[in-house]
Amino acid sequence: MTEKNTEKHTIVCLVENHFGVLARVSGLISARGFNIESLTVSKTEDETLSRMTIVVEGDAATLEQVKRQLNRLVDVVEIWELRAGEFIDRELLLARVKADDKKREDLKNVAAKFGAKISDGDDSVIVEATGNRSSLDGLLEELRPFGITKLARTGRVALERA
Repeated sequence: MTEKNTEKHTIVCLVENHFGVLARVSGLISARGFNIESLTVSKTEDETLSRMTIVVEGDAATLEQVKRQLNRLVDVVEIWELRAGEFIDRELLLARVKADDKKREDLKNVAAKFGAKISDGDDSVIVEATGNRSSLDGLLEELRPFGITKLARTGRVALERA
């Protein structure tokens, strides 16, 4: 038996902004066997609508089925897939990192290299960075030797190019 050809897909749904829509959309996707890797939701410039950016992994045929099913939901106004090179995407990363007085200057240099901000604390700092997934992964690799004690990361937010 051969493995299905799976890849990551970024789907955007424009949905009505009211109770229960998130549950219906995420439930439909998970019921089709997709694992949602990332899901972000926020109001748009029109407060009656929300924009959902969903990153899932799966084969092309299953993805098409999910898009057809999503289009049937009454709360979904529009749905489309963003393809590589056709959009800009960003994530936010917050990391609490151990930082005694000897390490702070090195930490500040790492943060500056990635365009990150630092909020000082007593025995640790919070590093705040935005960027695409690969740049944030690179930042995390350079922060690990310092000792990451807490990590929070948003999902992908994406907007298609004009």
